[in-house]
Amino acid sequence: MEKYRISTGKPDNLGVTKCGKDINFAVEVKDDKKCSLLLYKKGDAEPAAELPFTEEMQFGDIYAMQLGQFPVNEYEYNYLIDGVVTQDPYARYISGREVWGTEPKDSHTVRCGVRFDKFSWQGDKPLELPYEECVLYVTHPRGFTMDASSKVRHPGTFAGIKEKISYLKKLGINQLELMPVYEFSEVEEEKAAKKHMPIRKDMGEKINYWGYGKANFFAPKASYSASGNPERELKELVRELHKNGIELILEFYFPMRMNPNMIVECIRYWVEEYHIDGVHVNTGGSPLTALAMEPHMKKTKIMSEYFPLERIYESDYQPEFRRLAEYNDDFMMKARRFLKGDEDMLWQITETLRRNPKQFAVINYMANHNGFTLADTVTYDVKHNDANGEDNQDGSNYNYSSNYGEEGPTTNKILEKIRRKQIRNAFLLMMLSQGVPAIYGGDEMGNSQGGNNNVYCQDNEISWVQWATKKPDKQLQDFVRSAIDFRRTHPAFGRRKEYKMKDYLSKGVPDMSYHGRKAWYSEFENYNRQLGIMYAGEYTGGETCYVLYNMHMVEHEIALPTLSSGQNWYIVANTDRETGIFYNKDEEILLKDQKMAVVPPRSIVILEGR
Repeated sequence: MEKYRISTGKPDNLGVTKCGKDINFAVEVKDDKKCSLLLYKKGDAEPAAELPFTEEMQFGDIYAMQLGQFPVNEYEYNYLIDGVVTQDPYARYISGREVWGTEPKDSHTVRCGVRFDKFSWQGDKPLELPYEECVLYVTHPRGFTMDASSKVRHPGTFAGIKEKISYLKKLGINQLELMPVYEFSEVEEEKAAKKHMPIRKDMGEKINYWGYGKANFFAPKASYSASGNPERELKELVRELHKNGIELILEFYFPMRMNPNMIVECIRYWVEEYHIDGVHVNTGGSPLTALAMEPHMKKTKIMSEYFPLERIYESDYQPEFRRLAEYNDDFMMKARRFLKGDEDMLWQITETLRRNPKQFAVINYMANHNGFTLADTVTYDVKHNDANGEDNQDGSNYNYSSNYGEEGPTTNKILEKIRRKQIRNAFLLMMLSQGVPAIYGGDEMGNSQGGNNNVYCQDNEISWVQWATKKPDKQLQDFVRSAIDFRRTHPAFGRRKEYKMKDYLSKGVPDMSYHGRKAWYSEFENYNRQLGIMYAGEYTGGETCYVLYNMHMVEHEIALPTLSSGQNWYIVANTDRETGIFYNKDEEILLKDQKMAVVPPRSIVILEGR
């Protein structure tokens, strides 16, 4: 390495950066530990050189070195810190983990790489869709296409997801959220040994399928690439998603006590380098106030469990563009309890359906990766996590699910009919809410995890999406597509402003109102499970919509408010039907009785006034 000029570097930017014609290496090392830069010629097993950082190269906890005339594309690097080979936490790509599930042979196998390649974005930029227009689809970047039923050429990769863009667009979603796509070690042999967890028979090691834990947060995961160039492949996916009107949200799970400056810098990097539209970050390890107030990302969506709003906004401030979104289980827990007919849930579900804060959006889902799938929610009373090897002690015990009479899959046609209807009801609860509906990938085709509500270690058919091949599953897909289209074409749902439950513009009718057996009289007694909610067209700018909910096991009558002169109530959807739940315009049924509607057991009926 004598022919390369070595000098003191600049500590301003951590990682590897260009400094004129020189290459600058900067790394944070605490407690004055000794540190050297290890350089590897690509393809060689051992380092070509070890370059110690001198005292002049130390700036507080940062070591910085510059190499002049250095052919960076021919080399990879690591750091030797206090005798331990360590990867750069700011590395832009990682080599040595190109094959999923393989453990490095030695400490020099996994290395950091440098690429200054340019990518042709072709004018692409983040879409900046308002939350009120969004329908979110959440999935695992590997499990979404890994199963053979996906019929993609490149299963389990960014390229495989790209092959499914036409499917996502046809479904009607315009936001895709991927679980961690950054470089993490999926093999956790130490944890497996300590906790006696299951191991992959073909590898003998524990699998960290979800990707939470220690990671290289700046580098896209190499084993999620079919081409061998994860940076380019992910950018191509983003560009193609944007061409089809779909935003990309990436999930980040930062460990506690991680440097908050690094977190902000990391997310800024992904926004600027990969054109992502937003991030979903865990609450505990993320500097939410700093992220929410970062001026470079004023239209980047930030999703998290909660936000300390008192530190971010004045109480009466309403942002022009809502970039924050509350992302937690509140809607799911209340909606599941209402769905299965628990007592005293009417008031809770109506408030949750209406919730639409002015300073942030809310993400409403019926299932996510941490729990039952939607199909399992109506198939199992209890979790079945035996395959995880923890004596069924892992995973939540609070699923608010019901098997409706028989645990697990059934051949009982009556029971199967009830379950399918409850799945349809669950989707409508999301689509008719004012928050952002979030579909857990596979739920729209009845995907099951066999009752496992914690598939963090299952890289197999349990966790992979099983794509629809049966007629009922394809019918469910058609229904979900129709439900999304209904939401998008009816301004009563997914509004920017929250309903006030008042006639504040003197239109002669409240913007939103509740009804029971008598029109304009709500019945919120703890034993009731039925209610009518009317959205006045005078306030929405569209047709008046009236949604009748009945989660009781018997039918109920709900009164119909009188419409404006010359208008009548028409049925446009009824989840009690097996197929054609949403009627075509030429099929819509004019109600014979314009005073009272009979709602079947465990059903949702949508009426329009015209």
